Amino acid sequence: MTDAQENRRQVLYWRLLSRLFDHEEQSTLESASLAVLQDIGLPPALLDAQAGIDSIVQRHPDLAAEFDGVMVPEAEDERDKAAEVRRAALVSKVLLNVFSTGSGPVTAGQLSRWQADAGWLERALGCQPGQLRGGGRQAGRTGTGNGSGAPDLSTLIPRIGPELGAMEADLVKRMRLREVLADPALAAQLTPSMSLIEQLLRDKDNLSGVALANAKSLIRRYVDEVAEVLRTEVEKASAGTLDRSVPPKRVFRNLDLDRTIWKNLTNWSPEEERLYVDRLYYRQTARKTTPQRLIAVVDQSGSMVDSMVNCAILASIFAGLPKVDVHLIAYDTQALDLTPWVNDPFETLLRTKLGGGNDGMVAMAMAQAKIAEPANTVVVWISDFYETRIEQLFDCMAAIHRSGAKFIPVGSVTSSGRGSVNPWFRERFKDLGTPVVSGHVRKLVHELKTFLTS
Repeated sequence: MTDAQENRRQVLYWRLLSRLFDHEEQSTLESASLAVLQDIGLPPALLDAQAGIDSIVQRHPDLAAEFDGVMVPEAEDERDKAAEVRRAALVSKVLLNVFSTGSGPVTAGQLSRWQADAGWLERALGCQPGQLRGGGRQAGRTGTGNGSGAPDLSTLIPRIGPELGAMEADLVKRMRLREVLADPALAAQLTPSMSLIEQLLRDKDNLSGVALANAKSLIRRYVDEVAEVLRTEVEKASAGTLDRSVPPKRVFRNLDLDRTIWKNLTNWSPEEERLYVDRLYYRQTARKTTPQRLIAVVDQSGSMVDSMVNCAILASIFAGLPKVDVHLIAYDTQALDLTPWVNDPFETLLRTKLGGGNDGMVAMAMAQAKIAEPANTVVVWISDFYETRIEQLFDCMAAIHRSGAKFIPVGSVTSSGRGSVNPWFRERFKDLGTPVVSGHVRKLVHELKTFLTS
């Protein structure tokens, strides 16, 4: 019986490989796979290349729990051979739907289905939908849909996130986006993602009327979803110490009930069994803060779109903190001061122009003019640092650091933690004592919150 189960599993995986690499239906493998599914009680729809996983789960709700975490490695003795066959069937469906994208034009419905299937792949790997692709409402959250802990993605599949993002970007490029945006019914099928937002930002100057309105709606939806996640990261980061010199606000939510009872115990009346309260006590909530200036400089070349979106949102969040003066500069071969719109990341992004080369010196001149009190200033420079005037730019950055301002070079501000940095700059920043912050966006949040509230 064990050999029979092994043969079934091999049939399903051979069919998967055949579908992925031959692109032609192998009738023998198809019929054998159908027989396997019938034997183990799984629906034949798992073999239908046109069936999205969402539609299968709607018809067979019990399968949702099986898809969750199905690709997370487990100890060999935790699964029997029969369970491995079911796993092979589910894994094959997920991989085939995500990685067999075909060629030619893509409709809005096909893109939407792929995005949903990619979300199921992320769930199968033990993540939340959108987490590996770096954006959206779920970005940055961990754990599977069934509540298990987050996997070690670096040992699971190190490059799966960027690959998914590249595949989604290819699908978006193959879609006649302008025609889709001009049709409200088709535009409603689109789910905002980083790949889609990048294309919308690149093409926004060529859109008008209904198409432009739909593009703006998608951008704002995405901005709001990511802002919700990043705002949570900021709130979780370390805050300043309590400022005892500021009287607590006398509102109900600050009432210190335990202290109030303790301080008024002498007013207890045994006869009436009642506590008379002479004074209410409130908790301190004010934090010690020093007026700080945050200058964020963002490379807006094509390779940095993820960082541009996240930084615009982060800048708006920090601009809402008390006593934080936020300035935002974007650059490619020219610099653009986005400070007047820093409180609205949506308006900020609409004013960016993605693409072009990199000349950080044009942004450096603008940033230097904004440094009034170095000790109370933090300069965050976000780029891959593939620049034209590298030595001149680095000398200026080193001068900012020596002036007493805090200089934070950042290689990526993505939600998935991917990005590359010019190794020449990386080594020199390390020697300067200002190593490049790269990886998940929460690393930058922690650095900024620590400086701004210390």
